[in-house]
Amino acid sequence: MKHAFLSSTALLVALATPALAVDKAEVLDTYANIAAAKYGDSLTTAQALQIAVNALVANPSAEALQAAKDAWLAARVPYQQTEVYRFGNAIVDDWEGKVNAWPLDEGLIDYVDASYGGPSDENAFAALNVIANPTFTLSGADVDATTITPALLEETLQEADGIEANVATGYHAIEFLLWGQDLNGHGTGAGNRPWTDYAAGEACTNDNCDRRAEYLVAATDLLISDLEWMTSQWADDGAARAELTANADAGLAAILTGMGSLSYGEVAGERMRLGVMLNDPEEEHSCFADNTHNDHYYDGLGVQNIYLGEYIRVDGALVSGPSLSDLVSETDAALDAEMQGKLSTTMLSLGRIKTAAEAGFAYDQMLKRGNEAGEALIMGGVAGFIDQTRSIERVVTTLGLDQIAFEGSDSLDDPEAVFQ
Repeated sequence: MKHAFLSSTALLVALATPALAVDKAEVLDTYANIAAAKYGDSLTTAQALQIAVNALVANPSAEALQAAKDAWLAARVPYQQTEVYRFGNAIVDDWEGKVNAWPLDEGLIDYVDASYGGPSDENAFAALNVIANPTFTLSGADVDATTITPALLEETLQEADGIEANVATGYHAIEFLLWGQDLNGHGTGAGNRPWTDYAAGEACTNDNCDRRAEYLVAATDLLISDLEWMTSQWADDGAARAELTANADAGLAAILTGMGSLSYGEVAGERMRLGVMLNDPEEEHSCFADNTHNDHYYDGLGVQNIYLGEYIRVDGALVSGPSLSDLVSETDAALDAEMQGKLSTTMLSLGRIKTAAEAGFAYDQMLKRGNEAGEALIMGGVAGFIDQTRSIERVVTTLGLDQIAFEGSDSLDDPEAVFQ
């Protein structure tokens, strides 16, 4: 009986004892584990893209080109969810421009329509067309591009002459090579590159099909190697994980910096509000493929899944663990509910844009001046991102972290400057 009494007493004590506080280190581990999974999925889907590109080059056809396009679209889903790792992680920031830089002066790479224009004071190489020119002069130096290699793209062409618009690598260079220019303006349709741009002999259209294929393969191979490198940075012994976890509060600040900066200045400002102000279809993030609705949606989802500490992998597996949400709820349950609610509201607004686009109301059509329905859809997403940023700022304060300066945008902070 005495033993039973002691057991009952121990049980009562256990029930009355509050759960252990969420460990900040565990929250950081969850964030790093999700990073490893997201970049790993980005690599896996890029490898599927590589297979499709190689098949297109080996046996060009309309079906092979469409398969490569489909693989590109699938590869964007996990990658866009990694963008929340920008701004707070220096290793990601120093690398990201290699794989996702935009907008690009596509005339650097391949043929363009006459309406595109030629070299300008801003970019003398805007119409270089390296695919048509195996030798050229760049910044006073003669360049031998008779063989198009990943090294040529990365070391010579990327940001040629120090100009950011000279994007020669990454997802958007590949997108252009698969879709070609979108010449529809605010009308229906994406880019419509013919599969015969990769055909052999007399079937080749627009010349230099062999070099175009060479460029596409080199750009895809480079994307794979870049993603392999970043995936390794978030492994258990990776440099990005080590930097994040070296100081708990600094690590939490890095997480919130990424969430707030992507939400406010980058997506709400530079990618959404600016396009509405300029009514310019070239302000689409994926302007060749008309995939911008998905870019915004998965950026928003990336922010949400970091706060909740859960990510569903491309194979359906769930990666989850102690989260920022858990940490905030311990101190201010009402703020956690507010943050979760605002993230959900943003995703609802982005879901409306995605649904409308998939029904045939493309993002570049939404950007047309005077299109009130399109502007309302986009600005709903902008409002959601701005509103959730205000709650992210409150989370910073609640967790007792130093004040964070999130990335801004003239389109939000100084609209008149956009037109100066």
